[in-house]
Amino acid sequence: MEVTREDNTEYFHLAGIVPVAGQKLDFNQVWPDCLTPIAPDFSLIEAAVAECAWAGCDTIWVICNDDISPLVRRKIGDFVGDPVWAYRKFDRFPDESKRQIPVYYVPIHPKDRDKRDCLSWSVIHGSLSAFRVSDELSRWLIPNKYYVSFPYGYFPAWQLREHRKTISSSKNIYITSNGKSMKDNLYSSFTFGKDEFIEFRRVIRTGTGRYTPGVDYKEYDALPIEERWSARFFEVEKVFAPFDTEAATEIKVDNYWNIASWQEYKLFMAGNIDNDIKRPTKTILINQSYKPIAEAYLEDDEQEKPEIQKTPK
Repeated sequence: MEVTREDNTEYFHLAGIVPVAGQKLDFNQVWPDCLTPIAPDFSLIEAAVAECAWAGCDTIWVICNDDISPLVRRKIGDFVGDPVWAYRKFDRFPDESKRQIPVYYVPIHPKDRDKRDCLSWSVIHGSLSAFRVSDELSRWLIPNKYYVSFPYGYFPAWQLREHRKTISSSKNIYITSNGKSMKDNLYSSFTFGKDEFIEFRRVIRTGTGRYTPGVDYKEYDALPIEERWSARFFEVEKVFAPFDTEAATEIKVDNYWNIASWQEYKLFMAGNIDNDIKRPTKTILINQSYKPIAEAYLEDDEQEKPEIQKTPK
């Protein structure tokens, strides 16, 4: 009897989605909003990636455009560590027991920029990219679930340690704080599958285009500029409204902070003066990159070799 990918319980691919490209906050800084610091040498985007590692993600997909991806990659690297496998001192070879999670950087397609590239669209586009890339390699690598970690919502991610098996299961989960979740327009995390993906994308497609809906394009009945491409302004609660919370598992966390504006950022900094937030450098954010293979191969071949003079016979 042939075993399908859905029936295979030995391996569960949980893909972490970190949306960055989309609506900007009101910080108005020269650097991207996701690089706003929350502790010394520790930014919002790094906290979101660390949350994916604590949740048990097998791969992490950061959705950011090419203009800021070099900065983000410089901070995160190409691999992060799994904190559960960081300290196994009683293993025979502790260094070999450490597990690394690959990080991939995906830009928004040019045809979607300034048209429907809200933060929720980054989630949809990131999950679609993870699906297509994995499917090109093998159907056994296709993600079973997608874990969304927003950079603009922070809580101590170690609280997810005891829920890793629940997160990596066929049943969706959603994180709440004081009874509120992403359906209340909070940047709180959740998981979804292919069925929810279709529903989320259907909401995005309800946005307006360049012309009035239902009118023949030959009439050129264009909408006012402020009414065109309305999907780029869709909020989280609107796009993820089809998410069924009754069929999902609720995970309650403490000390959650929504950082969607400068005012909320000030409240977060004021409320964590006595809390010692540190960058997990030794366990998660190890900042390792791919090792280039045969980096100077072409340069060595292109160098002119000295001619060997033959001695006359």
